[in-house]
Amino acid sequence: MKHGGDLFQAMETYGGAEEDWLDLSTGINPHAYAVPAGLPPAAWTRLPSQTALKGLLKAARAAYQVPAHLGLAAAPGTQVILPHLPALLPEGSVTIAGPTYSSHGDAWRAAGRQVIETSDIFREGPEGRIALIVTPNNPDGRWHEPQALLKLAGDMQQRGGFLVVDEAFADVEPSRSLLPHLTDEPVLVLRSFGKFFGLAGVRLGFLAGPRLMTDALAQRLESWSVSGPALEVGTLALQDLDWQAAMRKTLTQEMAVLEDGLRAAGLAIRGGTSLYVLAGHPDAARLHQALAQRRIWVRAFDYAPSWLRFGLPGSPEGLARLQQALAEAMASHDEATPC
Repeated sequence: MKHGGDLFQAMETYGGAEEDWLDLSTGINPHAYAVPAGLPPAAWTRLPSQTALKGLLKAARAAYQVPAHLGLAAAPGTQVILPHLPALLPEGSVTIAGPTYSSHGDAWRAAGRQVIETSDIFREGPEGRIALIVTPNNPDGRWHEPQALLKLAGDMQQRGGFLVVDEAFADVEPSRSLLPHLTDEPVLVLRSFGKFFGLAGVRLGFLAGPRLMTDALAQRLESWSVSGPALEVGTLALQDLDWQAAMRKTLTQEMAVLEDGLRAAGLAIRGGTSLYVLAGHPDAARLHQALAQRRIWVRAFDYAPSWLRFGLPGSPEGLARLQQALAEAMASHDEATPC
């Protein structure tokens, strides 16, 4: 599975209608920020205004603690930004700390760049002039602390290179973000709106870094790239710090319960964040199929056949359904395993 969230792939293989499925394949918050019913009519009927864009960027700058000297650009999702990065950054190979979100490597390869993946970018060191790190990492939730990233950025600066940091899930622990620590380092930071706020359909993301780079991205995206409704909803949600603080507590509590349930079912916890958990089982492929047959879709990995990633069910009923399905799947596994 290249991405989580492609429920139609599951439906094509295992049947059922969309409402029959419990989709746990993404790391998107199941408790979405409540979009106001009365958005200004102009958000729908007029072209997006520069005033609204400036308001969004101001809210994002405050929420993400972006230093005043850095630039900040908005885009219709961070996925849209990825193919533009090769044109913004120096020539040469790209070293990616992995395994991680596959679209990063895909974007650089599509631009004709050599991609080198390393499991320990700090010990082995990056090759070439571009290093890329996802923190917290997807799918295992590994955090790379700001001081380690700043040191790596200094190394890249000495070779005339850049460090790209994807903080798509950093909203769950904003105190661990690199952004507030940046001065003049050659660093670009990606932030995703839809995951933490549970509004992936809004399609909104940001790039922070040297103004020359963020201005260049804005020019490449051209006018009106972020829709009027996205500008309005994004601004409201990013300004709502009380909702964000309360949601972090909720997600942490629900993830603790989910992890306990997975352990009780016989899975090992390999890592994660409060939006997704990476679990391990020797027969993960069969377990993935058994859950799908019960209309529960989780994330499997071709490169790690013993891994499964679970998003939050979002309700006691969803959790109970998952626990029941796991119990049935494990029981059928025990019956099929020779003594």
